[in-house]
Amino acid sequence: MRIVTYNLNGIRARLERLVEYLKEQQPDVVCLQELKAADENIPRKEIEAAGYGALWHGQKGFNGVSILAKGQEPKERRIGLPGDAEDVQSRYVEAEVDGVVIASIYLPNGNPVGTEKFAYKLNWLERLRGHGAELLAEEAPVVLAGDFNVIPSNEKDDVFSARAMASDALMQPESQAALRTILYQGWTDAIRARYPEGPIYTFWDYTAGAWRRDAGFRIDHLLLSPQAADRFLDAGVDRDYRGRDKASDHAPTWVQLAD
Repeated sequence: MRIVTYNLNGIRARLERLVEYLKEQQPDVVCLQELKAADENIPRKEIEAAGYGALWHGQKGFNGVSILAKGQEPKERRIGLPGDAEDVQSRYVEAEVDGVVIASIYLPNGNPVGTEKFAYKLNWLERLRGHGAELLAEEAPVVLAGDFNVIPSNEKDDVFSARAMASDALMQPESQAALRTILYQGWTDAIRARYPEGPIYTFWDYTAGAWRRDAGFRIDHLLLSPQAADRFLDAGVDRDYRGRDKASDHAPTWVQLAD
């Protein structure tokens, strides 16, 4: 089973690129983020025509997450992350596909640091930690896939320039510590399981020639429960798709699990 996480930066703006990716790569599951479309404006027919069923959790203008499954409908488990009944942002959806529990996550950006947006990010990470513990207790294969908006370290392996990102919410000590706390529950970082060392980036900004200069960083993650990690075969980043015309600023990032 190949599971992909892909922040589209607008599903309508990137629909051609998404359908292209589905047809060329034929992944089994795709977790989408930043749809930037309400449910009624999501291009369902085009996705279905590409051979995928879907679970949608859209939001007008921003946010929005989805799980696509090849040749079937994902079995809905949860819409929205528990822990805050007043949180109306569309950032979490959870489903089961062929016995694997999969979550599509769009974690808050948190900028600027020191504002309520950063506090919301840290609170969201704490809620994810709590729900993650519940998922681990099920002792099932689980994959938390998505744009976590956290650069795991200040090293070149994860970010082109720690100095350039020093004041960004994506690389604050509090954000990084919260992600580590989640990982220490027993999750495996799929990309680092495959590539323990060396620069692996998943995002390149549109400005300042970031793609051309390879000035990227790693914020798209696939976290595996022990039962999913036991089935780990491979992981990677499909960088080529970031370089295509009218591409998202994120590259599809994937993990391969044994059936």
